[in-house]
Amino acid sequence: MHISPISSGLSHNAGMAKINQAVTLMQAAQESPSLARLTELTRESSLRLKTLHTLIPAPLRNAIQAGPIEGSEWCLLVSSNAAAAKLRQMLPALLAHLNSHGHAVEKIRLKILQS
Repeated sequence: MHISPISSGLSHNAGMAKINQAVTLMQAAQESPSLARLTELTRESSLRLKTLHTLIPAPLRNAIQAGPIEGSEWCLLVSSNAAAAKLRQMLPALLAHLNSHGHAVEKIRLKILQS
């Protein structure tokens, strides 16, 4: 008579027991320093864009997305050359506004998204 082992949800890998269970993205981010940092940068980038909301003309708002933060440089993702040209004119005011609201930004870089 052969008895099959009952699956316990445990897998043995290199002599160590590991529980196979799903984790949420938030749990994974909290448990991994690199993911936690990436999550924080994404949140900060979105907050910066929200801070600028009142300065950006309504027709331009849908053409702009929050981009990556690299040190004191922040990138805005822009959907067209025309929108980027208008934003370039506004950069000094945008930088001043961000800094007056506690965001340490020395430079805003614009990246035009290819469609």
